Amino acid sequence: MENHKNNKIGGNENMKKSITISVESEKLSALNMYLEQKSLSLDDELNKAIDSLYQKFVPQNVREYIDMITGTKEAIKPKKLSVSNLQNDSRNQNAL
Repeated sequence: MENHKNNKIGGNENMKKSITISVESEKLSALNMYLEQKSLSLDDELNKAIDSLYQKFVPQNVREYIDMITGTKEAIKPKKLSVSNLQNDSRNQNAL
């Protein structure tokens, strides 16, 4: 695997890794030919597949943590409560 450093806005560095897979040359040629007919690229399709696997197998809280430390998404902010919301919540609890 190779390491590639990508500079993020705000000075954060995020390491990207490259993976190498073995594919029969005939299959790869056929795949590239049919992807080109649909104006698609193998790199884009593989990145979509990796993203799909990541979403499927990495728990949500881990993805959120990774997003937060890499700066890829804005951190999830806690919901602001107003006094009226707090009063309504306490009334709802008292009703139980």
